[in-house]
Amino acid sequence: MSDHAERFVLKPASLTDALFDSLRKRIVNGQIAPGEKLTEARVATEYSVARPTAKACLERLIARGLLRRSAHKSAVVPELTAKEILDLFLGREAVESFAVTTLAARGAPVPPDAVESQRLIERAVRDLDFPAQVESDILFHSALVAATGSTYLAKMHDLIMGEVQLTMGQAQAHKATHPSNIEREHAAILAGIESGDPEAAHEALLFHLHAARDRLVANLAVSK
Repeated sequence: MSDHAERFVLKPASLTDALFDSLRKRIVNGQIAPGEKLTEARVATEYSVARPTAKACLERLIARGLLRRSAHKSAVVPELTAKEILDLFLGREAVESFAVTTLAARGAPVPPDAVESQRLIERAVRDLDFPAQVESDILFHSALVAATGSTYLAKMHDLIMGEVQLTMGQAQAHKATHPSNIEREHAAILAGIESGDPEAAHEALLFHLHAARDRLVANLAVSK
């Protein structure tokens, strides 16, 4: 349990965005543990922000699946069940499969944001920086979906990836495989897109997603 008397300093930015980003990272990295309550009063005190600002941020975290709140209850950090993880990846697979096959079929260059995210992953692998690996992994997949140009698809994917990042962080998923595996699997996806081969891009994506899903489910079984 975190020390509720601790204070956190926000970087210059939109206050709500900065607050959201700080809390998101603490939740994903396990600094705010599964089952731990996060109240408006606690957030307002820890960050020296007004209660309405704290409330707006909590609502945003709930919308992203990083917190859950039932009627008349405080928001808590969830821990997904195996069934929920399987369902989550089913939705993720549908969205991302469409994205990579569409990009490959267009014959357009690999999205620059995906290339940059892959570079960040390679650096995080070298540094054994596991939180950075998770962050860069999420950015990589989000860049592929965003490159389709579909605003609604990107919104759907953003909702899915909030919970994906949560489960990856809680499970320390990148520690369950060799650091270079994620880097190599992403490279295969990019190669399929760059070669204009939708089937190759799709197969590389499925291999990557299924491996990630299975690691998360296996970790959950071990932790019970």
